[in-house]
Amino acid sequence: MKKLIGLGVLVCIISAVGMAQERPLPEVYGGYQFTSTDGGWHANGWNGAANYYVTRWLGVTGDFSGVYNSGLNLYTYTGGPVVSTHKGNYSPFVHALFGGAHAGSSLGSTNGMAMMFGGGMDIGKKRFAVRAVQFDWMPLRFAGVTDKNNFRVNTGLMYRF
Repeated sequence: MKKLIGLGVLVCIISAVGMAQERPLPEVYGGYQFTSTDGGWHANGWNGAANYYVTRWLGVTGDFSGVYNSGLNLYTYTGGPVVSTHKGNYSPFVHALFGGAHAGSSLGSTNGMAMMFGGGMDIGKKRFAVRAVQFDWMPLRFAGVTDKNNFRVNTGLMYRF
């Protein structure tokens, strides 16, 4: 019985090591972002994100962005699950991100809630890759008012550790 238990533990350890080798490396992304809101405000800015994969297809993302236009700015800081396949040179992904937002102008600022649902495509298998496109639907909530028809589009470079 002890030999059977020992064999079972050994198989589990070898399986865990094998699965760990298949897990993608952590990724850091930075790039350009275009944002459009329901009120007709369009802005340009930056986006940065970091991904850590728990399994070979499921990970966690932290996302930060800032856009600016006509003396107004919008910052978002969100996090959540990401699902991606890493086959060949293409890595399509989808994510659901939840967190906060900060909108400001010369007259004042306010904090609120942000959610982002979307995905995109990364191209490249080596250390450096290109985020060809990322598209997110972005509901925002400030002072009890929910603005649902917002979106953002990103493109940029990714580094894999």
